[in-house]
Amino acid sequence: MQTLYLDIFSGISGDMFLGAMLDLGLDESHLREQLASIPVGNYKLKIYRDARSSVEGVKFDVILDQPESNHSHHHHHHGHSHSHDHHSHTHSHGGIEDHGHDDQHARNYAQIKTLIEESPLSDWVKRRSIAVFHRIAIAEGKVHGLPPEKVHFHEVGAVDSIVDILGACIALEALGCPKVLSAPVVEGTGFVHCAHGKFPVPTMATLSILGEAGISLTQCDVPYELVTPTGAALLAEFGESFGPMRGLVARKVGYGLGGRDIPGKPNVLRAILGETVASDVDGDLESDTVALLETNLDDCRPEIIGHFMELALKRGALDVYYTPIQMKKHRPGVLLSVLCQPKDVSEFRDLILTETTAFGVRSATMERRKLKRSFGSIKTPYGEIQTKTGFLDGDIIRVTPEYESCRQAAEAAQVSIQTVYAAVERSIRDDRNPSITS
Repeated sequence: MQTLYLDIFSGISGDMFLGAMLDLGLDESHLREQLASIPVGNYKLKIYRDARSSVEGVKFDVILDQPESNHSHHHHHHGHSHSHDHHSHTHSHGGIEDHGHDDQHARNYAQIKTLIEESPLSDWVKRRSIAVFHRIAIAEGKVHGLPPEKVHFHEVGAVDSIVDILGACIALEALGCPKVLSAPVVEGTGFVHCAHGKFPVPTMATLSILGEAGISLTQCDVPYELVTPTGAALLAEFGESFGPMRGLVARKVGYGLGGRDIPGKPNVLRAILGETVASDVDGDLESDTVALLETNLDDCRPEIIGHFMELALKRGALDVYYTPIQMKKHRPGVLLSVLCQPKDVSEFRDLILTETTAFGVRSATMERRKLKRSFGSIKTPYGEIQTKTGFLDGDIIRVTPEYESCRQAAEAAQVSIQTVYAAVERSIRDDRNPSITS
């Protein structure tokens, strides 16, 4: 399984994350091109190699082009640069906008959502980046007592946050949407200065974003902000687990540089791209964790349930199924079940609540064991048929033809699909040692 492990021993911010992705081999021109397709406002990207505590990596900076006259709010920009520069003392942590700022700084969540939805980015990038913003908007809204849509704030309003978050999603997609794992989250101490005075670290938004996602946080005695709200939201949206590396084969290691040197340790985000090998007591079985969401429905039109199934599968549910059940007052009902990745629970819970008549959803996390599998093909009189092979302790225990492949072959040869399946079984039997080309 292609895995990205974020070793966040010096914390994480949007710019450090993008620096690390570029160091891992993300194509800079692809990133620039994709970002340029969104009318965010005036900014320049400054991407260069540098070092922190003699560790070399990539520094990613968003530099805002602004006329000097409009620089009355210079407290946002440390030296005219990244307003959320990692660990810089002066920075704008999401306060509500003061009026009179230029428009590109006063965007609210609803406007940002529209901006992304109308962009030419891929559906995956749109969906995931809006989800990251939504996490920040909810947290900021709680801090300031506002509904998420109404929150006007630097953290999301600032151009650089939009660039960081869209950039992060573009980067993950370009790397093949790997499974993202992370080290435990460690935050510094002290205070950050922002528009509303001194705020303690971790900032309200960071604390709230991690808390909402059920991610635990530990403080250490480094007197700086290590985890920014953008960094926290990226961890909350993409991180599937937070612990030490387990069975990770490191194919590439990249370093994203923070804003300043921290005494005593390199201020870098170390990102490792590789595969995780399920080291498991069950011999060869692969293991992972899935979430099961369920609700009982007795008043939902059948076509609505069918529509829900299509939507959920399109959005990446692992499986959707219904079971007939008898409910109270002798009503026939339906048990609606959705299997999904643990990180997508809230998305599918919302989908059930908005698209069906459900008033509540139950959820459980389950451990799953799977045969190791490989995909290949087998020769038959009706052409090559795609197959899936399951292994247990290195032995082939099952070869299954892929339905789509059989259907197309049957159609082309104008025979029944049963005939094609029978031919595949014969080919598998004939070669006691099936010629499975993977």
